[in-house]
Amino acid sequence: MNIEEYREYCLSIKGVTESFPFDEHTLVYKIMDKMFTFAPLNPKEGRFWADTKCDTARSAELMEQYNGISFGPYSDKKYWITIYLESDVPDSLIKELINHSIEEVVKKLPKKKQEKYYATLR
Repeated sequence: MNIEEYREYCLSIKGVTESFPFDEHTLVYKIMDKMFTFAPLNPKEGRFWADTKCDTARSAELMEQYNGISFGPYSDKKYWITIYLESDVPDSLIKELINHSIEEVVKKLPKKKQEKYYATLR
């Protein structure tokens, strides 16, 4: 998956907004006004990457399986992972991890907001 495919996938998810709250070089995607993934538009050592929220236990498993998944340089290592987009991580898994990140964000919202979010999916 390249950076444009990542962007297209994020924008295809119902209720997602795109913004640049940090600077003009970092794409940020939110659901219900909460960030669930971000990606710098400047590659690191020639490689594009994205950070997503991830369950702690799952993070450890993923990092053992894939060279393209690690803890990110700019985020809380307990809740966020970095995925190198053009690596050994399959596109289907990247999409799954983006969706998992949304789930991680939504489950921490107040019940009313969770209900509102799930109602928009119907």
